[in-house]
Amino acid sequence: MATEQGLPFGEKYHPAIQKLMELRRESLENIEEFWDKRARALIWFKYWDKVLDDSNPPFYRWFVGGVTNITVNALDRWIETPVKNKVAYYWEGEPGDTRVLSYFELWREVNRFAKVLKDLGIKPDDRVVIYMPMIPELPIAMLAVARIGAIHSVVFSGFSPKALADRIVDAKAKLLITADGYYRRGKVINLKKNADEGVRLAEEQGVKVEKVLVVKRGGLNLDVNMVEGRDYWYDELVKDVPYNTYVPPEPRKSDDVLFILYSSGTTGKPKGIMHSVGGYMVWTYWSFKWTWDPRPDDVMWTAADIGWITGHTYIVYAPLMHGMTNVMYEGAPDYPQPDRVWEIAEKYRVTILYTSPTAIRLFRKYGDEWVKKHDLSSIRLLGTVGEPINPDVWKWYYEVVGGGRTPIVDTWWQTETGAAMIAPAPGIALVPLKPGSATFPLPGVDADVVNDKGEPTKPGEKGYLVIKKPWPGMLMGLWGDPQRYIRTYWQRFSKPDQGIWIYYPADYAVKDEDGYIWMLGRADEVLNVAGHRLGTTEIEDAILAHPAVAEAAVVGIPDPIKGEVPLAVVVLREGYKPSKQLEDEIKQTVRKVLSPIAVPSRILFVNKLPKTRSGKIMRRLIKAVATGAPLGDVSTLEDEASVEEIKRAWEEFKKAIEESERLLRESS
Repeated sequence: MATEQGLPFGEKYHPAIQKLMELRRESLENIEEFWDKRARALIWFKYWDKVLDDSNPPFYRWFVGGVTNITVNALDRWIETPVKNKVAYYWEGEPGDTRVLSYFELWREVNRFAKVLKDLGIKPDDRVVIYMPMIPELPIAMLAVARIGAIHSVVFSGFSPKALADRIVDAKAKLLITADGYYRRGKVINLKKNADEGVRLAEEQGVKVEKVLVVKRGGLNLDVNMVEGRDYWYDELVKDVPYNTYVPPEPRKSDDVLFILYSSGTTGKPKGIMHSVGGYMVWTYWSFKWTWDPRPDDVMWTAADIGWITGHTYIVYAPLMHGMTNVMYEGAPDYPQPDRVWEIAEKYRVTILYTSPTAIRLFRKYGDEWVKKHDLSSIRLLGTVGEPINPDVWKWYYEVVGGGRTPIVDTWWQTETGAAMIAPAPGIALVPLKPGSATFPLPGVDADVVNDKGEPTKPGEKGYLVIKKPWPGMLMGLWGDPQRYIRTYWQRFSKPDQGIWIYYPADYAVKDEDGYIWMLGRADEVLNVAGHRLGTTEIEDAILAHPAVAEAAVVGIPDPIKGEVPLAVVVLREGYKPSKQLEDEIKQTVRKVLSPIAVPSRILFVNKLPKTRSGKIMRRLIKAVATGAPLGDVSTLEDEASVEEIKRAWEEFKKAIEESERLLRESS
C-alpha cells in the first residue's frame, strides 16, 4: 500500500491507475457514446433521442426523450429473479427491535403505499414532503412517491418545525408524510408535534398542506393530535389495500424531476437541489458499481440518515438497483454503548461500512477496546464520506477497524453531484491508496484543481476543485431559482462568451505529483493569516497528529495585525486531561507538522464539538461564539450543551487575557 509520502511510480507504470485512466479518457473523449452504452444496462420504456442536450448551458439535460421509472430498476427488475427472496433491508431500532424486508416484501409494500398515495389524490409532479425517522417506511414512501411520478422532498427528521415549513413553502407541497415519533438516545421524540407546527408555519406563509399521512413507528404509544379531514393514519388506510396490489410505474421522462433535496439552510435560504429521473439513475448506478464493486453476498451499511443525499443514493436508490442487502439503523451510533456500531456490523456480517470521518473520530476517542470486542472480519471495504479524512484517523480506521487488511474508499461528492465523483474505484481496479486522499476522479468526471485565475495549479499548489464537463448525475438546477443556480455554481470560473462552462463546488484542494487529489475542506473555510491561505482542514489535521487529540475544529477569528488567526476547539482522547502544557504541546505539533503561521492563537478544550445529527461539525457556531455574532439556525444541532461549553471556555479565555493585560498595565 502506498503512503502519503508519495508513490514510487507514476500513472504509466501502475496497471490499476492505468486502467482507471484509460476508462476516464474514453468517457471524456466520447461522452455521448460512452454514456449511451452504459445507460442501456438499465430498463427504459423508451430509449432517448439524444444522450446529452447541451444547447442551453449550464442547464444540461441527459437522455432527452428517454422514458423510464427508477423503481422498475430498483424493484421490479428483481421480482422474476432469485433476488426476489434476498434481504433488501435489515432494520434495527435503537431499543433493539428489528425488521427484515426481502426484495419481494419491499416491492409489495411500495405498491401498497403507492395505492394509498393515489387514493389521496397525489398525481405526477405533485410535491410530497417526507419528514420521517430512520424506519423502513421512509424508503418505502420515497419509492412509492417515485413510482407514481410525484416528486419527493425528504426533510431530515432532526430539523425544526421552521426548517420543515421553509421547505414545504418553497416546494409548495401538497402532502406531508410523517411519523408519530421515534427513539433518540433513549428518549421518545414526538415528531408529529413538530410536523403540526411546521404545517402551521407554512400556512402562515401562504402554503396549505392538503393532507398529512402519519406512520406509526411502533411501540411508542404516543398521544398525537390528528386533525380531522387533514390527517390520516397510514396503518388504517393500508390495511384495506390487498397484499397483491400492483400499481403500474408511471412513465417518466428522463429530464423530469425525481426529487428535490434542500441544503441545510445554515446560511441564507435553503437551496432546493433538483435531480433528474434518468441522469441521476444512470450516474448513481455506475458510480456505485465503480466505487463499491458490489457482489451478490454483500451486506452494505451506509451509516447515515436518508434525510441527506448520502442516504438517498447509498441506502435507497443505488444499492437497490444492484440488488444489494442493506442495513438501516434508527438511533445514535454510540448509544447505549460506544460499540453500538461494531455490535450491529458484527450481527449482520456487514461487508461494506460507509460512514463519516466525524463518526470515525468519535469512535477513536472511545478507544480501541470497544472495536476489538467484536468480530469485524466480514468487512471487505471501509468507506468515508462528508468531509476530508485526516491521515492519522485514516490509519486508525484502516488498522483498528479494518485489521490492516481492508481498503478504505475515501469518497468526495456533494448533494449536487448525485453520487461519488472522486474515489479509489475498486469496481474498476483499486488504485494504490494514500491516507487522506480520495485519489482520482471516476470515469465521466473531468475534475481539476485551479488557482484564482482558473489556471491549473502545479503539483502541491493549493487551489479550487472544478468540474469541466457535465456528467449524468449533476443537479438540474435549483427549484424555482435558476439565476441562483448559475450564480452559485457556474459564475466563478465560467466564460460564457467563450462557450466555457465550469462547475465550481466551492471546495479547496491540492493535486500531488502523482495526480492524486487531496480535499482541504470548503473554500469558504479557508483562513487568510497574514496573507497566507490555510484550509481549516489542514490545521485540524496537524492538531490531530498529536496523540492526545480525538477531534478538532478550527475557525478563523479577526486579528488586528494578521487579519485573521486560527482558533481551535479540541476534544481529548480518553486518559488525557486539559493543561497549559498539553496546549503548548499541541501548538508545537502544528508548528512542526504544518507551519508556525498555522499555530492556533488559542486552544479551547471541550468534551463535545457542536455537530449536526448527521455528524458534521458546525464550525460557524464556534465562530459565532468567538465573534459575538448571532448563532442563527441551530435546529440541526445534536446537543445544545456543546455550544454552552464553548461559550464557557471562551469566556474563561477572555477573562484570562483581560487579567494578563491588567497585570501588564500595573507592572508598567
